Amino acid sequence: MNSAGGRRGRPPGKSGAELLAVAREVFLEFGFAGTSMDEIAARAGISKASLYREHPSKAGLFAAVVIDWTAAGRHAIRPALAGLEAADDIREGLLAWARTLLAGVLSPTVVEMRRLVTAEAARRPEVGKTYLDESWGRNLGDLATTLRTLDARGALRIPDPAAAAEQLTWLVLGAPLNARMLDATATTTDTVDAAIDLFLAAYAPRRAG
Repeated sequence: MNSAGGRRGRPPGKSGAELLAVAREVFLEFGFAGTSMDEIAARAGISKASLYREHPSKAGLFAAVVIDWTAAGRHAIRPALAGLEAADDIREGLLAWARTLLAGVLSPTVVEMRRLVTAEAARRPEVGKTYLDESWGRNLGDLATTLRTLDARGALRIPDPAAAAEQLTWLVLGAPLNARMLDATATTTDTVDAAIDLFLAAYAPRRAG
């Protein structure tokens, strides 16, 4: 007899965000070309037919994984942006944001995803563009909005927040991300303090007198 809690037997398979997480793990393990829909369905605990009903092609599933991943990245950095916007000590707020950004972007899974998307960008330019626009582009836009707010309250002096956001991001990420993308064993020097001080040298409010 079935219990009141529900039907016994194999637990239901993955769908929605959980299915995308499973697919991402398989793509990272085997690469796009080496990944099969059979493997994803098996790991998700669903039939291949069920997988194809939700994602009619492997390319479409890969694109959905990338979109889901970029949204998760934007969500992860939002508390640091909120902290920066509310900071009384702007240098400390910038340092906290920068260290959060650097830790996230240099984390092994994020680097692996960037490598995977980069490897497929020539064959699937629309996926590469999605990653660029939805991750890099929108994160720059969110940072520019925060910098614009800080400029409006006089905490910084930023005539072009979009340009400043790009400059700040490259100051923080450029060298360590380049090293990590090209050398999986690379160790990075902590240059966050120097990056923030250089940014503030350009954009801190001018002192009277």
